[in-house]
Amino acid sequence: MLRMKTWRILLSMVLAIGSISLMTAFRFPAKEPHSLHVQLLGINDFHGQLDKTNMVDGKPVGTAAVLAAYLKKREQENPNTLLVQAGDMVGASAPVSALLQDEPTIRILNALGFDAGTIGNHEFDEGIPEMMRLIYGGYHEKTGDFEGASFPYTCANVLDKQTHQPILPPYTIKRVKGIPIGFIGVVSRTTPSIVISDHVKDVEFIDEATAVNRWVKVLKQKGVHTIIVLAHEGGNQNRDTGKIEGPIADIARKIDPEVDVIFAGHTHTYLNGTVAGKLIVQAYSYGTAFSDVDLTIDRRSKDVTSKHGEIVTTYQERIKPDPQVAKMVAEAEKKVGPLINQVIRKTAAAITRTQNEAGESALGNLIADAQRSAMNTDFAFMNPGGIRADLPAGDVTWGDLYTTQPFGNQLEKMELTGEQIKQLLNQQFQDPDRVHMLQISGLKYRWDPSRPADDRIVSMTGADGTPIDLNQTYTVTTNNFLASGGDRFTVFTGGKNVVIGPTDLDALIQYIKQLPQPFHAEIEGRIQSAP
Repeated sequence: MLRMKTWRILLSMVLAIGSISLMTAFRFPAKEPHSLHVQLLGINDFHGQLDKTNMVDGKPVGTAAVLAAYLKKREQENPNTLLVQAGDMVGASAPVSALLQDEPTIRILNALGFDAGTIGNHEFDEGIPEMMRLIYGGYHEKTGDFEGASFPYTCANVLDKQTHQPILPPYTIKRVKGIPIGFIGVVSRTTPSIVISDHVKDVEFIDEATAVNRWVKVLKQKGVHTIIVLAHEGGNQNRDTGKIEGPIADIARKIDPEVDVIFAGHTHTYLNGTVAGKLIVQAYSYGTAFSDVDLTIDRRSKDVTSKHGEIVTTYQERIKPDPQVAKMVAEAEKKVGPLINQVIRKTAAAITRTQNEAGESALGNLIADAQRSAMNTDFAFMNPGGIRADLPAGDVTWGDLYTTQPFGNQLEKMELTGEQIKQLLNQQFQDPDRVHMLQISGLKYRWDPSRPADDRIVSMTGADGTPIDLNQTYTVTTNNFLASGGDRFTVFTGGKNVVIGPTDLDALIQYIKQLPQPFHAEIEGRIQSAP
């Protein structure tokens, strides 16, 4: 009986303590911290560079597997992490992605668990239907069925011309521990001038800030006060003063103060600073770096109380490549390997697209020469934005040449007068923020930076030194992007007697094959800058 009594007393004590604990928990729940710490990891302008190594400070950086390893490591440091991208994930891609319709790149973003993204100008490279297929899934005759992106794309400033509504959702909302975070995407309104015009004929690109402000109002009405803009537009930053200038700074000044952070892109530059209260970050390009933005959000107001940005370079020596992504890249490489690994010819030394102060590059000369040869014209003009990579020293493979010229643009022969050619060369300077120095063949010219932008060409001659007659008609070669007025070179649209030729890549391959081996190219003084 004594043992039974003791057992009952003990049981009563346990039950009493349990009741007190439950009541305490019910009446006085554990206090949550007033602030939530959120980490945003962002990339921009990846361009499908799945297997491409770049150099920074003399050290190898990048590849998809290395980038993935860095992102996963940072994610482990904060469970409240969102992954975002600011456009140009595809287009102008390495062949391991491009030859498979860039599906490998989207699959890798899916595998990494990206949470939101926007489009860049290069998402329009094959037209809107193909862009939508990559986002939402669908069938392609080259690759079959594709599942699409597993994360939302947002873009507020590309509108259907008929409905005047955004062609993609203008915003998306993500919740982290119950706190809503809004993302609004925009792409550079200059996109129609830097893509093939036919690909964007059914849409209009409105002012980025106007579009953002429209949807910020909607987000605020929904109780969202942490707002991030994914903007495929960029600028430059003075490393000494930290001042950010360019289109993205102009946008930041015009958009609602409720916007906290802008993930920028397009200019492939380093950005990490504040304009008009908005933190702006951009992590170069090609997966050579990523942005890490740390936010402190007040749980009551749901607004950001502090923010900090970091641009992290993806040095290969500091991390082991992610095995999952490495396997995905290897599978893609296996599919395209027989073609891209074919050696075409050999260089005597690396041939780069780096321009001198006047605007001339060795690789630009080589490509322009190839195009003039293919069409047998007096002159040739190549847009520098279409030259995407240097040629290595030694063996040059089909894949190397494709990476250099990945767009598959058709060459066009046309007739222009000497006066039109002078106007064309002056159009290089029409936008002080984005000077496009055409790479040339068959002619030489001198320009004066002190003269007005529309009158900087002071002399033009043929390659043999014969002055170009402003009244004479000449044959010229360019690609279909420039021929349609791309990069605002509208003079080309007035060309006469147009003849369509081979693709730029085919012309380059055939030209290289007939050069003395090993082949080389150099800066020759075709473009000169002097008062």
